[in-house]
Amino acid sequence: MPSYLSWNICYEFLRVSTHARVFRSPWRSGLAWSFIENLPASPGFSMLLETNRHPAVLAQTLAELPDASGNLLHDVHTVAIMREHGISQICTRDTDFARFPSLIAIDPVAGVGDH
Repeated sequence: MPSYLSWNICYEFLRVSTHARVFRSPWRSGLAWSFIENLPASPGFSMLLETNRHPAVLAQTLAELPDASGNLLHDVHTVAIMREHGISQICTRDTDFARFPSLIAIDPVAGVGDH
């Protein structure tokens, strides 16, 4: 199964993995970057970049979620890039992605440990 990242997701990973309020022992930025830097060598991995259609796709995405503001705009960017590349599913624990009608959000750990 192919896997994708975008640069905004990489920066978000760097922000969260090095944040002392998120983790008791956050990673140093060099370690977090090393993790990201090695991902492109993984089989089936691709980095998604904005295309020349990005402004139009972003406008369409914003029109579908007119109340988007603040931190949700980071997710709007992610969804717009995904749409540009025809990707309609995302594996994430971030429940905000369920708000986007063009997207199927899959919680990768839902049901884990439920017996």
